[in-house]
Amino acid sequence: MVVFCIQINDMKNSLITFLLFFCMSAYAQKVLMPTDNGSKIHFVIKNFGVNVAGDLSGTKGSIRFDPQKPSSSAFDVTVQTSTIDTDNRRRDNHLRTDDFFDVAKYPVIRLASTKIEATNITATYKFTGLLTIKGITRTVSFPFKATPRGNGYFFEGGFRFNRLDFKLGKESTFMSDDVKVTLAVLAK
Repeated sequence: MVVFCIQINDMKNSLITFLLFFCMSAYAQKVLMPTDNGSKIHFVIKNFGVNVAGDLSGTKGSIRFDPQKPSSSAFDVTVQTSTIDTDNRRRDNHLRTDDFFDVAKYPVIRLASTKIEATNITATYKFTGLLTIKGITRTVSFPFKATPRGNGYFFEGGFRFNRLDFKLGKESTFMSDDVKVTLAVLAK
């Protein structure tokens, strides 16, 4: 009978240890939600030799970030294409058509990580992942900073892409193919 009690106590201890480990792991892998308020997705492209800037909003998704183990981190974030804003209603309406973003058919732009790595710069990491625009997916890679903010993080980074790779407009002598994107995402 004593042996049976010891085995039950050992099983209880094992179960308690497992539950504590599971809870600590779940806390370390807390899922953060990007917030639209406090985030900014900004882009710049040259058109007729002048920089045209705009923003996208409607930021949604999930972010698991562990600065101690960046390889276990994962980002999957979208923005709403219908929110495009270049401070020119006529241009914005044209950008929403099938000539560019085709918002009726492709309502979101998605950025999902495939690898997060530490760098030799404090609080700076390397994002590698998939950018999907208009159903076309390409690999992007860029450095980003992660700054603790309240119960979450503020992520800052940026990258460039060729708009023709995503069928955003046609070849043009007036419009650059190069689009510069700056990300500033608050996640809680």
